[in-house]
Amino acid sequence: MKYAHIVGWGSFRPDKILTNNDLSRMVDTSDEWIYTRTGIRERRIASEKETTATLAFEAAARALERADLHPSQVELIIVATSTPEYIFPSTACRVQDYLGATRAGAFDLSAACSGFVYGLSMASQAIQTESVRNAVVIGAETMSRVLDWQDRGTCILFGDGAGAVVLKGSSIPGGVMANTLRSDGSGGNLLSLPAVYHNPMPMLGPEYLHNGHKKNTVEMNGRQVFRFATQVIASSIEETIAKADLTIDDIALIVPHQANTRIIETAAKRLKIPAERFYMNVHAVGNTSAASIPIALCDAVHDGRLRPDDNVVFVGFGGGLTWASSVVKWNVTPPEVSLPRREWRRARYIAARGRSKLKKWRRKLIDRVAGSPTPHARMRDADRK
Repeated sequence: MKYAHIVGWGSFRPDKILTNNDLSRMVDTSDEWIYTRTGIRERRIASEKETTATLAFEAAARALERADLHPSQVELIIVATSTPEYIFPSTACRVQDYLGATRAGAFDLSAACSGFVYGLSMASQAIQTESVRNAVVIGAETMSRVLDWQDRGTCILFGDGAGAVVLKGSSIPGGVMANTLRSDGSGGNLLSLPAVYHNPMPMLGPEYLHNGHKKNTVEMNGRQVFRFATQVIASSIEETIAKADLTIDDIALIVPHQANTRIIETAAKRLKIPAERFYMNVHAVGNTSAASIPIALCDAVHDGRLRPDDNVVFVGFGGGLTWASSVVKWNVTPPEVSLPRREWRRARYIAARGRSKLKKWRRKLIDRVAGSPTPHARMRDADRK
C-alpha cells in the first residue's frame, strides 16, 4: 500500500501591503473596528503584473525546492482557486507550463475556501491507488480582483497569495491518514461570486442582473456564514480524527482556514481545547480563501510549531457551502539546499519559459506552412490566394 506524504511546502505573498488604516481612507471603517471583529491587521495585494498563476508558480517552485524534486517527476498538479485567470485554460495548466512539468496532468478545483483540503484529498487518493507517484497541490487566489471596494463587509476581509505542498508516495505508514469532504448547496447564496457569463447585460433587462447588482464581485451574508463555520469546524475535525483512529489529544496542531479569529476561537471552545492549538496568521494575511491553509502551514513550520511524528489537522470551510478536513502525520525534516543549487533551479524555470515560447512559435510556423488541415478548408485557402 502507498501512503501520500507531504515532503515539500512553499508559499508566496505579494509585496504590496494594505493595512486597516489604508482601508479607513477608502471606506467607512477603522483599524479598531476591523481588528475587533476579524483579527485582521493587514493583507497582501497582487500587483498588476502578478496573476493567480504567477503566485501559484512561485509557491509551487518553493515547495519543489524544499522536496528536492525535479518538475519532470511531478505527475499531477491541482490548483484550488476561486479566482482563475481564465475559465480555460486552467490555472494549473499555466503553472505546469511555467514549471516545465512535462509529464504532469493538471486541473483546477473549485471549492472556495475548502479547495486546498479537497485538492489534498484528491491527490492523496491518486497516490494511494498508485495512479501517480508525485503530486503538487496549490491554493492560489487574487481575491482583490473580485471585491467591491465600497463594501466594507467584504473588502476588509480578503487578501492575495498562494501556498503549495508536494505529495510523494511511500510504503512508510503516515502522511495523509484521513479526509472528510462535505457540502450543502442550499446555502450557496450565503457566499458567492458570479461567473464571467453572469456579467450584467442591462440592455436585455433587469432580469439579467445578479441580485440587482451590476458588479461581478463577492457577496456574503456575514452572520449566517459565521454560524455555519462555527458549527462545521468542530464536527468535521472530530469526524476525521475518528477515521484516523485518533483522539483530539493526539493532535499536535490544527491549521484552519484563516477567515476570522472569532470563528476559530468559537470552534476551540466547542472542541474544549485551548485556542493556542489552532495556528493563526490571519492578522498578517487576511482571508486568502483557498490559499490560506497552505500559507498558514508554511508559517507554522517556520515558527517551529510542527515536529516529525506530529499529527496535524487541516480544516477548511467556505462558499458552496463546502467544508473539509484532513489528518496528516507530519514526519518529514526539510533537507538543506545549497545556494548554487537554488540558483540552478531558478535558471531551470527560465529555460522552461523559453521552451514554451519555442513551442508557440513552432505552432505558428506550422500553421503558416501547412495551411488548413481539411480538404475543403485547403480549397478555400487556395481560392483566396
